[in-house]
Amino acid sequence: MLTRRHFIITSTALFSAPLAGASVASAETASDWAAWDARVTPPSFDLWTSNPWGLHPRFLPRVVETNRALVRGDIHVDAVARYLYFIQDEGTALRFGVAIAKGNLYEPGVYSINRKAKWPRWTPTADMIRRDPESYARFADGMPGGPSNPLGSRAFYLYSGGRDTYLRIHGSPYPNSIGGRASSGCVRMVMAHIIPLYDRVSLGATAHLYPPETYVTARS
Repeated sequence: MLTRRHFIITSTALFSAPLAGASVASAETASDWAAWDARVTPPSFDLWTSNPWGLHPRFLPRVVETNRALVRGDIHVDAVARYLYFIQDEGTALRFGVAIAKGNLYEPGVYSINRKAKWPRWTPTADMIRRDPESYARFADGMPGGPSNPLGSRAFYLYSGGRDTYLRIHGSPYPNSIGGRASSGCVRMVMAHIIPLYDRVSLGATAHLYPPETYVTARS
């Protein structure tokens, strides 16, 4: 069982203020990926400034410094501030705004990204169907990928001990949820943000999901 001892370094200690400015294919949608990417990416998209979703400015992507040595290619999720950090070279990270799960559905821990997918098919878990059959039972056989699919444009699949946890870091068709607690266990990103992140993240990378109640982030 994970305890607070697993997370003795706070995100304040990990990251500073911003600096200046094998994939799984889904056969039924592969021919549509480019069109869907264009559909969810704003015209003349600039990763750092485009904001047709009306996000709070602090949730726009930024490059930040890391305040200690971190493993290149890993992901760190600050559940208090709702930030995802992707660790780069030379002591920097890409920071994105995210949404996390509702209530006790968020599961902090250290996970391995053993699968990733473009425009993935989504199937609600048995627990989701049991909790809310009216919303999820009709999708028990799965929902094809597409702009309205809950997993959005890209997804990273989190594993523990070789077991699929059914937790995901994924794009979301609900960008207005960013900064909040909205999902059934996953970490949500804006679809246009996770698309450029996708190719940077390698299979086998580690995702650190920090507890929501014990960490305070640096001011941005």
